Amino acid sequence: MGALDGQVVVFTGAGSGIGRAVVTHYVAEGARVVAVDVADTVEQLAKELGDAVVPVVTDVRSWEGNVRAAAAARETWGRIDVFVGNAGITDGARPLEEIPGERLTDAFSELFGVNVLAPMLGARAVVDDLVKSRGSIILTGSFASSNAAGGGVLYTASKHAVQGLVRQLAYELAPDVRVNGVAPGVAPTRLRGTTSLGQTAADSVLDGTREVLPLQEVPDVDAYNGIFTLLASPSQSAAMTGTMVTADSGLSIRGLARPGGRVAEAGE
Repeated sequence: MGALDGQVVVFTGAGSGIGRAVVTHYVAEGARVVAVDVADTVEQLAKELGDAVVPVVTDVRSWEGNVRAAAAARETWGRIDVFVGNAGITDGARPLEEIPGERLTDAFSELFGVNVLAPMLGARAVVDDLVKSRGSIILTGSFASSNAAGGGVLYTASKHAVQGLVRQLAYELAPDVRVNGVAPGVAPTRLRGTTSLGQTAADSVLDGTREVLPLQEVPDVDAYNGIFTLLASPSQSAAMTGTMVTADSGLSIRGLARPGGRVAEAGE
């Protein structure tokens, strides 16, 4: 018997990286998943995992796309127990000074559309179902949800907003729906960049990353499966809401590093 037997999940950002790993684990734990992504890789995921997965290719920044994902869960399994808002893009750690002023508005709209508006739309599309099932919402935050220098100005601001969204929704939806988040540090995956800044997908793990982690290892994408499963389980996390679970390989307790972004290293 799996930890998620009988649970029906709508999961965005399911096509690659942590999302793909968690969906695979959810199915192994007995869940049935509507796997949502802007890329058609979710269709291959469905082929691999069988009829426990229904793929939906859509842009999660649209209300219609989120409604379609929710409808797929209802039509296939008749209920929704968990919404996981995992879709996200990066700004390539771009500082404010390096973003041309004329591009800032479009870049903000694009990145916040995926990282903040999309989970809000997804939650709104399924909230009535979750109240009925006394289910849960899980949003993917980041080390950057509570720290500087985990990304650029847009990414860090967006992930701080995700932390606020977790807390506010937990307040608004209590006692019927639990709302929590996961704040990963690093994982070996490729993140889609902000096209308004001319960015494409890039590796999230840079040279030297392992050496700055207190645990001295870059965790695999599977390392986060247990936390997402814990938060989705109605029995294992029944007392948790409004919580952002940090899993950052110790980054937040690393100690003193550079004193500021414009401070040159000694000798430069």
